[in-house]
Amino acid sequence: MKLRQAEPFYFKKGPKACLLLHGFTGNTTDVRMLGRFLENENITSYAPLYKGHGLEPEMLLETTPADWWQSAVDGYDFLKKEGFDEIVVMGLSLGGAFSLKLGYSKPVKGIVTMAAPAKVDGDSPIIAGFSRFAANYKKYEGKDEAQIAREMARFDSASFETITKLAAEIQTIRQNIDMIYAPILVTQGEQDKMVAAENAKYIYNHVESVQKELKWYPQSGHILTLDKERNQLHQDILTFIESLDWSN
Repeated sequence: MKLRQAEPFYFKKGPKACLLLHGFTGNTTDVRMLGRFLENENITSYAPLYKGHGLEPEMLLETTPADWWQSAVDGYDFLKKEGFDEIVVMGLSLGGAFSLKLGYSKPVKGIVTMAAPAKVDGDSPIIAGFSRFAANYKKYEGKDEAQIAREMARFDSASFETITKLAAEIQTIRQNIDMIYAPILVTQGEQDKMVAAENAKYIYNHVESVQKELKWYPQSGHILTLDKERNQLHQDILTFIESLDWSN
């Protein structure tokens, strides 16, 4: 069965703009509901699709975190070319980490992180999540267990290099978090089994932002944007956006 592939989306609305970044192994559908909410609030949003994402899992092995980061930068540049001089960057999981990186490498109006990792090591659930994503994708394609097992053999070896590079990328971001001065909203689900709560605390405690807030969602897991408290998340993000000084 051929699965429908995800695509970038651009909801051009009002003069305020947000860059929405999805997570590792995810795609733009993870932030689409948030984009529609912002559109209804007269806020423009653009969500790029990272290189190698939204496709069969083998494509992730053909790309690197540097490629995914470039996709995020290209998304930022797209909004700039569209005439938006002030941009709020926000992302889920890896997208949250990339939002932090944009926060210390580009001019941003504000930052929103959602379940963003500040550390990935050999015990990280992200590693098991990668293999689970690949196996589930193949199952949805309609492949039988024997074929899935044969194709997954490649992931047992090749995925290690990808995760190693991802861990190094997150570590670099972690080391530069204290270079962030833009207003920031850090959000975290208390039921998150992929990214531990300590990550949100680390981000909140180490940014140099004067305006910063840490929000917890007791009933939500890792994919905050699609979980039980997504409506509350939407409202908290809107409140944050409206709290920023857009008069410049």
